[in-house]
Formats: sequence, C-alpha cells, structure tokens
Amino acid sequence: VLQKWVNREISNFDYLIQLNTMAGRTYNDLAQYPVFPWILQDYTSEELDLNNPAVFRDLSKPIGVVNEKNAKAVKEKYENFEDPLGIIDKFHYGTHYSNAAGVMHYLIRVEPFTTLHIQLQSGRFDCADRQFHSIPATWQALMDNPNDVKELIPEFFYFPEFLENQNGFNLGQLQISKEVVNDVVLPKWAHSPEDFIYKHRKALESEYVSAHLHEWIDLIFGYKQRGPAAVEALNVFYYCTYEGAVDLDALTDEKERKALEGMINNFGQTPCQL
Repeated sequence: VLQKWVNREISNFDYLIQLNTMAGRTYNDLAQYPVFPWILQDYTSEELDLNNPAVFRDLSKPIGVVNEKNAKAVKEKYENFEDPLGIIDKFHYGTHYSNAAGVMHYLIRVEPFTTLHIQLQSGRFDCADRQFHSIPATWQALMDNPNDVKELIPEFFYFPEFLENQNGFNLGQLQISKEVVNDVVLPKWAHSPEDFIYKHRKALESEYVSAHLHEWIDLIFGYKQRGPAAVEALNVFYYCTYEGAVDLDALTDEKERKALEGMINNFGQTPCQL
C-alpha cells in the first residue's frame, strides 16, 4: 500500500482509509472510528486558493498545537504533571483526537448518530452552543483552546448530507446571537455542502498535502505516536488511550474494570502503531 501511494497509484484518501483499517479503526466501532486530519486553516476567504501553501494547516504538528500560542501551555502542563501514585504517565492532552462523542458530534444530523447522541445526553440534545453548527467556528475553537483536539472523520471528504439538517431536528439556538442551529455553517468559499465536499476533497488530494501527509501519519500511526519522539512532538495523550497500556484481563475487581473500560470507550483510543 505504501509503495502504491508513493507511486501515486492510490489517492491520499484511499491511503488514509487503508492505514486506518490496518490500525484497527472501523466504521463499526464509534470508539475506534477512522480518523482523518484537518487539512485547511483558511475558512474565511471568499475563494480557496489551493496553490497557496498558507491555506493549509501545518501537518507536522498535533492539532492541539497548530496554533503556536497553545504550545507553551501544553508543554508546561506536561512538565508539571506528577501522579502521586505513579500510575498515570505524564501527558500533553487529557482528551483525544478521536472518540465516540466526537463522531456523534460531527454526525448529529444523520441517523443513527442522532439517536446515539440523544442517548449519550440522557434523552435530549446537548445545548446548542456545544453542537457542531459551523465549520469556521469549529476551527476557531480549536485554535483558541488547547484542550479541544478533535481531528476529522472521513465523512468530511465525501458525504455532504451530514452538513444538512434534512430531518428538521430542533437543535436549539445559540445563547448570544440567538441564531437557530440548523444546517452547518460553511466557509465563505463553499457555496453548498456539495461544493464544500468537492473543494475539501480536492484540497486533500492537492500537491501540498501529498507532500506533507506523511508528517501527520507519523503522529497518528507512526513513530511519533509514543516514546521520546511523541514527547518531543507534543503528542502524548492520556495513558489509557494507548494500546496495551492497561491489562483489563488482569483486573480482578469488577467495578474497577468496568470503570476503566468506560474510560477507554469514552476518552478515545490511539490507533495501533504501524
């Protein structure tokens, strides 16, 4: 697969799907849903110029520190963390770039994710301000907040329907602007959900991304996923998210095991290292 990708016999999209599959990710498990990168950082221009490197996100950095301003806080948090019991290793992020709640967050407008979201929120929709209501605003929140590190899901590159509230769900209204949450607000350069998907997919297959995608793959699936390289790249997550970090079978206490299982399912899981 790697050779095929290098020779450009398969697309960037196909390569990412294949890597996700090899690393144990699947559409059948919300806790291990395929993970895709944010690839753009320009969600405000009238036109999207894919020949301009400045419109792309820096793929060599974890999403939590793409904004240089967050790097210092993330580093300090890691250096000052001390677990008195010695169980929890130091980490940069307490949340994860891929988890079940994140998948439901993005796909809230389509079933079965709507129902799953409502179940997760004890029988109702989460408050409107926390909904996925705008792509530019979601990106802005990522840039402002080092604790939000959600990457994307594959649907952002082929499934325009998830951006539309075709079922007419009442998702509430935003507190400050009183704006009703309906279809997802698109970047200015996208004229419709289909147009967004078309341009976003084009961006994924662009020359710039083809030349830099391996840097992101190193962080998620490769050598910068754990160990000293991960520490240096500011890419260490909570210990429970790593494969083999916890031996659930060795836990005799049923309560403790259930608690840890719940944590792993909800916090997100790092893919198997390839």
